[in-house]
Amino acid sequence: MAGLSHFDQDGKAHMVDVSDKPVTARTAVAEGYIKMTADTLALITEGRADKGDVLGIARIAGIMGAKKTADLIPLCHPLPITKVALELTPDTALPGIRITATVKTGGQTGVEMEALTAVNIAALTVYDMVKAVQKDMEIGGVRLTFKDGGKSGRFENP
Repeated sequence: MAGLSHFDQDGKAHMVDVSDKPVTARTAVAEGYIKMTADTLALITEGRADKGDVLGIARIAGIMGAKKTADLIPLCHPLPITKVALELTPDTALPGIRITATVKTGGQTGVEMEALTAVNIAALTVYDMVKAVQKDMEIGGVRLTFKDGGKSGRFENP
């Protein structure tokens, strides 16, 4: 298991000890999408969904998801998140909603998992809010696009 920090010398999963790492500014950006029919997208963008403001509620859900990441992913550290921002952009070419999450902290470990969780929770919330009209929506393309800070420095995924 060499090179995988979540495993000890015996191959057992453990939470990484970050107590000796310096506190640095860290940022992560993730993206993804939820694909749907043009009619479902119109329902969302025209504000006709029975459950209310789909994009506003999904944005709040994504923020909450980022804050709960350590409760959901067993070996993630709880972090003092200083910023979570979500952009949910309707895209008629998809058709669907493109989702981008930016998460920041000043801490001893990065916020990549928090950004990825925020995107997934926002997409799942969109699904939940309009599943009554379309059950075959597709969530996909979830990936880290940027991270900065810490020992490994800057990463950009075009």
